[in-house]
Amino acid sequence: MRGTQRHILTIVVALLALQLGSLVAPAYACGCGAMIPDKAERIGVDREESAVRWDGRTETVVMRFHVHGNARRAAWIMPVPGRADVALGDPALFDALDRLTEPEQRDRHYFWPREGDWPFDSTYGDGAGAAPPGAGSGVGVVGRERLGPFDVARLTATDPEALGDWLRTNGFELPERLTGALQPYVERKWEYVAVRLAPQERGATLYGELTPLRITFSSPELVYPMRLSRLARTPQTLGLYVLADHRMEPRSPIGGDRPEVTFAGRIERPEGAVAGLTGDRPVRLTVLEQHFPHPERIDDDHHLRTVADTPYRQVEYTDRLLTVGGGIPVWLLTVGGGLLLAALLTAGVARRRRTADAGVRSTA
Repeated sequence: MRGTQRHILTIVVALLALQLGSLVAPAYACGCGAMIPDKAERIGVDREESAVRWDGRTETVVMRFHVHGNARRAAWIMPVPGRADVALGDPALFDALDRLTEPEQRDRHYFWPREGDWPFDSTYGDGAGAAPPGAGSGVGVVGRERLGPFDVARLTATDPEALGDWLRTNGFELPERLTGALQPYVERKWEYVAVRLAPQERGATLYGELTPLRITFSSPELVYPMRLSRLARTPQTLGLYVLADHRMEPRSPIGGDRPEVTFAGRIERPEGAVAGLTGDRPVRLTVLEQHFPHPERIDDDHHLRTVADTPYRQVEYTDRLLTVGGGIPVWLLTVGGGLLLAALLTAGVARRRRTADAGVRSTA
């Protein structure tokens, strides 16, 4: 028995060590760009969320990252098909989108009592049983501005090596593998948004939820750059809110798991932060979740296409004991009624027997 316990403990320790190792492993790529820390520092992207607005001509991407690691500074690179304008995003946007797309809540009733229901609730109804509710040769600097904690440079490049030199000249290490990954964008004459991230508090590390960044550019199709994510060292998760005239979905999984639609519907009157992105006209919202267990298999950008405007909303069920009349369990009434009926029938049979016996005695 002790040998078995030691074996289990060894496995648990090994799994914990593996998990801790993954928390500090370099993750150079995130959903649509490359996150590059200073040398000897590490940064990992736990999750990337992006809200994408496309009106048929112009695309706006608002991005929010959840990061971990010990990096005090980092660079982030995003290829874009056209000249980009960059601004800070509204931090309230994703909370507003979450409220619009939260699952529908429904009750699902069951007949027989379960653990936590009387008479199996040993706590006598105290609620314990309920669930808790630059630039060098080959690189052009189109513009550069300071936006809060971001130093943003909009770049053109005719040579991936030149782009790497520019980044290194500005104090950031560039993974050698990134140079080759940039080649398809150079060939298509895309431009780049290079961002230096640094906490406003001196000496602090980049950790947790970063301020959203808003990037706008012209595009004849809805495209979400993903190729650089193939450089990630750890599995990646993408959450994508797509706001367009119709429901939009990726043409292919591009090397990840099949994208899952978690919401599709029409927003009649956008308000607040959502209206700040879309305007006040009606718009279709599609929410996509995708997991990339093997980022090295990513082989393209996400190209999204129009599909049928079929609405969809997830449903979350709350299981409740079936009751009537102010909380009386139906099973108790059913069982109690059955027992009462059985008792009445038994009493009736006994009464008829006594009457029959009395009749026999009087005749005798």
